[in-house]
Amino acid sequence: MEDRHILNKKLLRSGLSRISEASGDHISHSISELYAPGAEWRGSHPLNEMSGAEAIAARVWQPLAQSFPDLERRDLILVGGSFQGRDYVAAVGHYCGTFRRDWLTIPATGRPVYIRYGEVHQVADGRIVQSNCLWDILDVIRQAGFWPIAPSLGTEGMWPAPITADGIVLTPQDPGISAASLAQTLAMHGTLGRYNDEDRAGREGLLAMPQKEHWHPKMMWYGPSGIGTTRGLQGFVDYHQLPFRTAFPNRKGGGQWDEIAELKARHGGGHYIRIGDGSYSVTGGWPSVFAMHSGGGFLGVGPTGRPVTMRVMDFYLHHEGLIRENWVPLDVLDLLNQMGVDVIARMQSHFRRGQLG
Repeated sequence: MEDRHILNKKLLRSGLSRISEASGDHISHSISELYAPGAEWRGSHPLNEMSGAEAIAARVWQPLAQSFPDLERRDLILVGGSFQGRDYVAAVGHYCGTFRRDWLTIPATGRPVYIRYGEVHQVADGRIVQSNCLWDILDVIRQAGFWPIAPSLGTEGMWPAPITADGIVLTPQDPGISAASLAQTLAMHGTLGRYNDEDRAGREGLLAMPQKEHWHPKMMWYGPSGIGTTRGLQGFVDYHQLPFRTAFPNRKGGGQWDEIAELKARHGGGHYIRIGDGSYSVTGGWPSVFAMHSGGGFLGVGPTGRPVTMRVMDFYLHHEGLIRENWVPLDVLDLLNQMGVDVIARMQSHFRRGQLG
């Protein structure tokens, strides 16, 4: 008999593809087949949170199908596992479709668009009970020809599949390898949590600190639109980590939320998923980071002194004994909103292209 995690992955791979390619009344039927009654759906701003198949169909999938009538789903990574007694299937990939009608007020282009996604679905008894969907809506704005924030320090563009070309994991994996993959990720996280930004060691401190023991010399870090892709530890530090840690020094992430119990109770923060599946591992939280925005420069926004939370997922490929690639879906629009920048509202005059009314 097949392992339940493999069955869950196969079930969601086919079921989510059917939803993506459905139209009209077929959308509601496909969602009702795959989702449990009262299931939660949590996604990127401005979609945010909802529950029940009817709301998921009306607020997420029907508008998407109207805007991209030839939509299809293309997974790059598909993995699964259990955490704290819950079963999960997690995926990275792109929805592809021709942008025929405006979506979330973003003007249609009539051209192909790739909607980058990181998704984590909790499965019980063969149905989804909770979906976490970080879709890169800022990247859709970019592809539509608008850029509403400061230039990215990293490289913008589509995320590639894993260098090992084995991201769709539908065969049994060695439990020891799966456990080692997750252990390496959590050990790397530990080095980040112990590092004291207030020592002001700057770039050299980040390059020299123990994180370097876990990253492959040819590491790739794939960030969301607004941050971009970096290569090598030096690129990661220069184009993401140093600006990020300068803006949000000594934030709390992952298990560190246990140190701020009141905030955790209020936001439900910390990791809801930590899994290893062969040479892949996944962590994520809603939110998984709490920080004070006390430094400037990140995403072109000066320090606001505001508390912020971050909806983040991390997908890792472990290769040649080290972390080779890291895909990082992050809800940039939600983060900017908390920093006082409403990107959707900011762009309305551009979206209308000077039209009256």
